[in-house]
Amino acid sequence: MTTASKITLSRVLMIPAYMVTMYLSRGEAGLWMYISLAIFVIASLTDFVDGYIARHYQQVTDFGKFLDPLADKLLTIAAMCMFCQWGVFPAWALMIVLTREFAVTGLRLIAVQKGTVIAAGWSGKVKTASTMVGLCAMMALPGIAVLNWVVIAVIVVTTLYSGIEYFTQNWDCLW
Repeated sequence: MTTASKITLSRVLMIPAYMVTMYLSRGEAGLWMYISLAIFVIASLTDFVDGYIARHYQQVTDFGKFLDPLADKLLTIAAMCMFCQWGVFPAWALMIVLTREFAVTGLRLIAVQKGTVIAAGWSGKVKTASTMVGLCAMMALPGIAVLNWVVIAVIVVTTLYSGIEYFTQNWDCLW
């Protein structure tokens, strides 16, 4: 296993700690929320570190292309689920995110069957980065309704845009 893949795997392993601390925070500002934020920030930064190492040291693998976006999805959806449980993140927005993730994953599976690996595109990276930053803002400043709605709008728009882009650029994989 490459160093880049080990870093990506560490992101996945941080998710249970993140979930426990978020649960303990009860969605309120305080020690547990800020510990959750720290874990989330560290996990999010591993996304950039593993990508840099993979490209810089020629450690790009099919396993990494699979695991990296999966780790991102698990981390961000974990946060959105906690916010949804607390009534801060609407279920309809979470459903849009989940639908896009399942649809793009399905597209990737079909592409793999045809011998093509669909790596993360630019819009997908923008979606992931803006989602991670937005969720960090929601944890850093809990309870600010205007901030929450701006973050939710950014997440929904970037999610829809990147999902549409993946399908338009890889439509031929479906036929």
